[in-house]
Amino acid sequence: MGRFPSVLATMTVLIFCASFSSWASAEDWPGWRGPRADGVSAESKLPTHWSPTDGIRWKSAIPGRGHSSPIVVGDAIFLLSADETAQDRLLLRIDRKTGQIVWTQIVIHAPLEPIHHLNTFASSTPLCDGTRVFVTFLDQDETYVAAYDFNGQQIWESRPGPFSSKHGFCLSPVLYKDWIIINGDHDGESFLAALDRATGKVVWRVPRVNKTRSYSVPRILSIQGRDQIILTGSLLTSGFDAQTGERIWWADGPSEQMVASIVEKGDLLFALGGYPERHLLAIRKGGSGNITDSHIVWRTHRGIPYVPSPLMYGDWLHIVSDDGMYSCYEPITGKLLSQKRVSSHVSGSIVGGDGHVYISDDEGKTIVLQNAGEFQITANNELGEGVFSSMAISQGNLFLRGEKHLFSIGQP
Repeated sequence: MGRFPSVLATMTVLIFCASFSSWASAEDWPGWRGPRADGVSAESKLPTHWSPTDGIRWKSAIPGRGHSSPIVVGDAIFLLSADETAQDRLLLRIDRKTGQIVWTQIVIHAPLEPIHHLNTFASSTPLCDGTRVFVTFLDQDETYVAAYDFNGQQIWESRPGPFSSKHGFCLSPVLYKDWIIINGDHDGESFLAALDRATGKVVWRVPRVNKTRSYSVPRILSIQGRDQIILTGSLLTSGFDAQTGERIWWADGPSEQMVASIVEKGDLLFALGGYPERHLLAIRKGGSGNITDSHIVWRTHRGIPYVPSPLMYGDWLHIVSDDGMYSCYEPITGKLLSQKRVSSHVSGSIVGGDGHVYISDDEGKTIVLQNAGEFQITANNELGEGVFSSMAISQGNLFLRGEKHLFSIGQP
């Protein structure tokens, strides 16, 4: 009997440590491309097999329509949508555990803009800083940004600049310290701006040089001790001082119009575009002014996408083109390691976690690959409805927005 309390205490400590370990490995997915803006989750024991009748924790019907990707912070999921009949743009909060819609807010009521057939009126991904949710929509000819608290109350609204594109609107904000960074590339007075995340006031705003539509989300990286906003668009790949918006360097291309996000490996940046040609540039970090001739290490046209962002996961650069061609490159040399068609069309971006690569296509199929140079399939999973947004990973679960539902995939 004398040993029982000590044994019980030991068991309690072990249970606590196991629970803490599980909690400590969990991550939020607070914005576009996740916690590090690279599409990679650090979580383990992620699901790899599911079907419409197996492995689905819940599915929740989403009002309206949109290609906005979900974000996850704690037990809250935030998602944008549009009620096209009422011409309302919506922000939804959904309970992560149950899929129940906690509240829906009408952000703006505005006429529907012209869009590309693969775009929607709610394609931007929201952003959360832990206490506020930041959303973007097009309000006729103006970029509209608003902040909400977790109860659905609006904190501020801002209109940092104009926007015009026959393909429609998609502008996902990113967080930098106390600011929200907005890329306003469009067919007009394009701009790059920083907004105060507490008030929405414009901290700085700089013009873009070529005034050409692009939809790439900025990436913020420290290069040679200086925080830089790295951005493809306006016919260039460029680096800007995050404190002032001053342009530090630029390289021509990779194309005229860009959508995919920047990824990095060591001292290399990888920029992808777009239209009218598919093109990838591997650019060495550093330098100033026009670095086109001095810093482009390698380039390729093979299997390059317009819309889906690539995935740099460990030693491999994974890419899937819009027409479903998967390619794996050795990032330092540009050597093509494997290539195989996996779908007829892909709109969402690749994500990775727990040693696997997830590619979801427009028909709702997700192919799961090993994170390796060789093409190794772990699973082919059907969801039961089309998917045009990108997956979020949080708390051991995968979150996929279908055409009509939001799905949580994982263990009950």
